[in-house]
Amino acid sequence: MKMVGLIGGMSWESSAEYYRLLNQGVRDRWGPTASARCLLWSFDFAEIERLQHAGDWDALTEGMIDAARRLEDAGADLLLICTNTMHRTAPAIEAAVGIPLLHIADPTAAAIRAAGLSRVGLLGTAFTMKQDFYRGRLRDRHGLEVIVPPTEDRATVHRIIYDELIAGIVSPASRDAYRAVIARLVAAGAQAIILGCTEIMLLLDAQDSAVPLFDTTALHARAAIDAALA
Repeated sequence: MKMVGLIGGMSWESSAEYYRLLNQGVRDRWGPTASARCLLWSFDFAEIERLQHAGDWDALTEGMIDAARRLEDAGADLLLICTNTMHRTAPAIEAAVGIPLLHIADPTAAAIRAAGLSRVGLLGTAFTMKQDFYRGRLRDRHGLEVIVPPTEDRATVHRIIYDELIAGIVSPASRDAYRAVIARLVAAGAQAIILGCTEIMLLLDAQDSAVPLFDTTALHARAAIDAALA
């Protein structure tokens, strides 16, 4: 079994879910006493959040590269960034280490393509929804048409992530707000919805949408299990 290096703490709520999914998946495949070989570098998300909203992506990239190198030096065979937004730094990380980085968008896109779908709505932080580092990969590498919510809905989705979900707060009112955003994306032609923030799975499940939901956290973890056990 390969050693999985996890760059986490962004937030720890979703990193804990990664740890659960990895271990549960290995146990399901290899038996009741089996568990995942993994290393976790966990950031203080308060520092990450401050730099994100200050737009200091150079400092963020330096920190992510440092974490990746530490995991490589500790014996990781492959890397996961346990957050969608910080995949903005993925190209720099790939250039700085000698082990593969499993990009969260790739298993997500593969699952969407396997379902025969091509036009998807994207929920995530404002950075993920507005900037091209994520949408562009889905479009250019996988041929997906990506629809994002309008400005007001993007603000709502982003606020709930940072004010509630990263603190483990799951509110029925926020679930209703997300349901409304999803309904508008479906009305705009989305055949499916990408839960493009690793905390959104804390709030939503299949019954909250008229079209399929693709949980990037679960899909990323499953791909990591496949790679580790190959």
